[in-house]
Amino acid sequence: MNEQQALTPLAAGGLLDRRAFLQRSLSFSVATLVSSEALATPENGREPWMEKPGAPFSNYGEPAAHERHVIRWTMGNDKALGNGVSWTPLQNLEGIFTPNGLHFERHHNGVPQIDPKQHKLLIHGLVNNSLVFTLEDLLRYPMHSCYCFLECGGNSNAAWHSEPIQTAVGYFHGMASCSEWTGIPLKLLLDEAQVKGRAKWLIVEGADASMMQVSIPLDKALDDCLLALYQNGERIRPENGYPMRLIVPGWEGVLNVKWVRRIHLAAQPVMARNETAKYTELLPSGKARQFTYVMEVKSLITQPSFGYKLPQPGIYQITGLAWSGRGKIAKVEVSADGGKTWLEAELQEPVLSKCFTRFRIPWQWQGQEAILQSRATDETGARQPAREHLLAARGQHGYFHYNAIVSWEISAQGEIKHVYA
Repeated sequence: MNEQQALTPLAAGGLLDRRAFLQRSLSFSVATLVSSEALATPENGREPWMEKPGAPFSNYGEPAAHERHVIRWTMGNDKALGNGVSWTPLQNLEGIFTPNGLHFERHHNGVPQIDPKQHKLLIHGLVNNSLVFTLEDLLRYPMHSCYCFLECGGNSNAAWHSEPIQTAVGYFHGMASCSEWTGIPLKLLLDEAQVKGRAKWLIVEGADASMMQVSIPLDKALDDCLLALYQNGERIRPENGYPMRLIVPGWEGVLNVKWVRRIHLAAQPVMARNETAKYTELLPSGKARQFTYVMEVKSLITQPSFGYKLPQPGIYQITGLAWSGRGKIAKVEVSADGGKTWLEAELQEPVLSKCFTRFRIPWQWQGQEAILQSRATDETGARQPAREHLLAARGQHGYFHYNAIVSWEISAQGEIKHVYA
């Protein structure tokens, strides 16, 4: 590819070949030129922090003081203390994994302060061997790592509203995070309990004050579920389920029960509040969606997005995240003209099943109005829908499992807002 090819838009709106970033000819022209006189200065601008020793060691690392604005935004329920949510600031992050301190949270009755020496896991019901495990017991089992995203079924729910919300992308779509979870494959523990043939469901219960209960099909539990003890290499933090939580890859977050204390094998689902009154939706046909489970294919552009302003025309990197509860992301297409034309973005390796995938594409902005969108397709062929198609299928009053295309409008002044395009 020569320089002219690298800078020739391949789609309307100024989108460039996804490989253009690899070309030496592609320059962002944002660096400051340095004069020969300045280069000849012996000290060459020695800064104050170079004049004395730095700070001492710490027992546990913290973010740089200048990065402490990168935080979760939290929202609680004044009428039910301990009930609330926090969002991952996706707009401030790079790569695919979420730092433990920024992983999204959803709590129904606060964070229990569990003594790990007293906590136990019970497996019982339709089994031949009812078993109780202490944490010490579980730490003796062979460990396995699972790389996957977790997404609340209610993530992005403001997009069902008639008017587009204007807030940072993470504080709108940030009830989704991605981690390496390490623990014991649930199948190993269930095999030890010797599940009876009549069992079709797991009723999983948490040790928080709300005693969260959900039903999970046995087939899924035997496939890829994990009893996690570690997150991103360290022990799971209290707000994310310490000392142990269930990981159900690719399925809605509520099933990934935190502080798990009991697994009951049963012939039927428990029909708890969070699978009857909640996590069900009425469709235009009058029928209700229930036990929807899988988080469908989805993507969004994290930069540039609301809260950013393009300072001047030039070449910019468009980047974002894509994921699917059905497997790997096969491709992500980006549009700079509101979906009239599309160009395939580069997928950053590794591309893992049921995991965040980072995509990137160069964009030459010439000061024109534009609408940026991304559209993901997973390895099963499922493609992220346009908003009007999702509304036609699900109605106007949805709340859960919103996965439609997200649109950012760029003004001629470089200002960015969320729109329905």
